Amino acid sequence: MDFEWTKEQAMIQKMVRDFAQDVIQPRAMQIDRDAAFPHDTFKQMGELGLLGIPFPEEYGGSGGDTMSYIIAVEEIGKVCGSTGLSFAATVSLGASPIYYFGTKEQKETYLRPMAEGKALGAFGLTEPNAGSDAQGTTTTAVEDGNDVVINGEKCFITNANYAETIIVTAITGTNEKGKHIISAIIVPADSEGLTITDNYDKMGVRGSNTAEIVLENVRVPKDNLLGDPDKGFNQFLHTLDGGRISIAALGLGIAQSSLDKSLRYARERTQFGIPISKLQTIQFKLADMSMEVELARNMVYKAAWLKDNDKPFSMEAAYAKLYATETAFRTANQAVQIHGGYGYMREYEVERYLRDAKLLEIGEGTSEIQRLVIARQLGC
Repeated sequence: MDFEWTKEQAMIQKMVRDFAQDVIQPRAMQIDRDAAFPHDTFKQMGELGLLGIPFPEEYGGSGGDTMSYIIAVEEIGKVCGSTGLSFAATVSLGASPIYYFGTKEQKETYLRPMAEGKALGAFGLTEPNAGSDAQGTTTTAVEDGNDVVINGEKCFITNANYAETIIVTAITGTNEKGKHIISAIIVPADSEGLTITDNYDKMGVRGSNTAEIVLENVRVPKDNLLGDPDKGFNQFLHTLDGGRISIAALGLGIAQSSLDKSLRYARERTQFGIPISKLQTIQFKLADMSMEVELARNMVYKAAWLKDNDKPFSMEAAYAKLYATETAFRTANQAVQIHGGYGYMREYEVERYLRDAKLLEIGEGTSEIQRLVIARQLGC
């Protein structure tokens, strides 16, 4: 495996880093404090082509690859977990399923606006009683003439208030074994009967929109069924595999910033007449943080490389998501400890990294689910 960046990937990294530092970073603390979704920032990101990085030019994308997209998520994650999460969600969950499984007409109608950066997307999977147990979905979609009528409730859905398109999972029938067939359906956000509210008061990633969705007799054409209706469950599992790599990259960005700030602070802060970076207890913390960040980066890049080269990547995506997000939390926690009392204060930012990192161990499949996925891949 060769993880050396191409010239194009290096250019994307520089462009995104400059944008993140110049545009996102100055507002990151305010976005967190006000729990305000930075819609204008996403408009600028769309104009730069960031929302279409991994999609082909024929559908309005930038023609990049997974690695390029992962690089962008990491760079944005370094400065703002909220912006990074909404970026990852609209690309990996809102747009990618349509690219992977949609018809040409669906791609033209729904993927193109997202790839061109003119619209955001969302993915409605989680329900009040169906989180880790995705097969516990109770939302239904019943055929009625040329339409399907959807009823149900979704919760913790990223970007829903600002999305023009929401992909919703719903029961569409039963198979020969009597098990539910769960399909994915493209639902325009302005559909009659669709209600979206965002009353959550969150611990972290506060500037990333998180909403509850209620569908009451929402009617959409049968043509909005995504991919093979009988294989909807496997389709969104494939979607989640790709999404796990992006969440891992977001964790990697948070972990890297936690390390960078800790190094800077340790060199400047003096105790007992010397910089605390000269104290062995601090050196060991920094050494462990650096090692874990580097190991996480290698796993994230490997998963992205496998995906780009059309090789199986489900286990590696679970490895990356599990290790990188837990590394993000551990590293941010150590960053707070190294900063001491200052680490507990908002102005030093590391407390925000810790709050943001916690969500990454939960969303896109909890750490426990990742371990279950890995165990099943091992044949357990």
